[in-house]
Amino acid sequence: MNSPAVRPPLHLQPPSFFTPSNPPKHYPKPTHHPPHKTQIAQKLAGKIKHGNKIQTLTEFNNLFMTMVSANETDLAFKFYSNLPNYNLSPNDLTYSILINCHCKRNDPIEANKVLQHVINNGFGSPNVKTFTQVINCLCKKGKLTHALQVFDEMRQRECSPNINTYNCLLKGLCYVGRVEEANELLLKILKDGGLKPDVYSFTAVMDGFCKVGRSDEALDLLDEAIGIGLVPSIVTYNTVFNGYFKEGRPLEGFGLLEKMKERGCRPDCVSYSTLLHGLLQWGEVQAGVKVYNEMLDMGFEVDERMMNTLLRGVCRKSRKEKELLKVAYQVFDEMSRRGCGFDPCGYELMIEAFCNGNEVDKAFVNLCEMMKMGLVPRTFTLDTVVRGLCVEGKIEQAMWILVLVCRGGSEMFERVTFDVLISELNRRGMVTHATCVYCVALKNGVIPLKKPS
Repeated sequence: MNSPAVRPPLHLQPPSFFTPSNPPKHYPKPTHHPPHKTQIAQKLAGKIKHGNKIQTLTEFNNLFMTMVSANETDLAFKFYSNLPNYNLSPNDLTYSILINCHCKRNDPIEANKVLQHVINNGFGSPNVKTFTQVINCLCKKGKLTHALQVFDEMRQRECSPNINTYNCLLKGLCYVGRVEEANELLLKILKDGGLKPDVYSFTAVMDGFCKVGRSDEALDLLDEAIGIGLVPSIVTYNTVFNGYFKEGRPLEGFGLLEKMKERGCRPDCVSYSTLLHGLLQWGEVQAGVKVYNEMLDMGFEVDERMMNTLLRGVCRKSRKEKELLKVAYQVFDEMSRRGCGFDPCGYELMIEAFCNGNEVDKAFVNLCEMMKMGLVPRTFTLDTVVRGLCVEGKIEQAMWILVLVCRGGSEMFERVTFDVLISELNRRGMVTHATCVYCVALKNGVIPLKKPS
């Protein structure tokens, strides 16, 4: 395109007062960049310092494009602001790079202003890539009305949209909840036959359906995509896993997992994590354990948050299903080995599980560790451990917990726990100790049924 010497409007013009010797305060000095800047940006800074060496607009555009490609957008804007000092006027390529820069900064309104300036001032028609960049940036910000206006203008200027342009609109429509319109647009593309939707087209609409609780329709689209010869990606399948989770249908994810494998698409860590999260959230703990074990077998690492969720679920379920105690121990050991942080609720549930599995020594050690960390266990947890220790005749450890509780200022035991302690001390003939425990109970407003004897 030819570039007539048209000065940009004020909002696009580089400030005339900006010179290398007088940079505005909000810009960094041209000769200094923080250590995090890329090497390429540092080299280009040297070029900017000697602005008189930039003789042609081609050289300027090349440098400008390099900065934007390197994601050094602050440096690129500063460089663009120097344009008048090189006695150069921007052309269509300059503006195209500027639009790209605004888009990378996630500023679609400014990008659109530059686009309209190019259209309205005789710089020719921007290409499909430039139009699509602006449409995509607007859609990501939820500014669908503006995006559709740009799309209409694009077609009026006889610039044919490509499938990437339509994919941006499909995602934008779904982003603002207009899923039906997105589906209609996808069907229209299929019917017209001019462009062939790709896997991203289908994934965008499938994601829209899943987010509004219509996963079955998303699956229909998946089958349709396969029917026209497309190969679904991991992202496509993971979208459906997420839909099942949100709709409370996590068990159906197992069928999808098998379909993936049959079609030669290997599930990734996100696939398994999404399925595991859904199963645990909806109380399908046994199924969650199965997925967890499969993840470990495949070499996937379950993140700390998910491990805590799994630990809580397994421990609660193990109260009635004792066979899950072994799983709880395995998960706890794995988390300890990896140095994962335990949330207080999970830690207490694990201590309870140790007691339920007759591992009272481990329960005692972990309760002491928990209290040393400054965490305050619930009365129920304290009672469980102390009673378990007393049943096994480990009165010294039980008394030590009482000491830790008194030091920490946390809640006291229930009356029945004091009764158990006093009874065991009486049985052993430790009347003085029993009297101390009885006094501690009274001091804390608890009147034990058992008395020192």
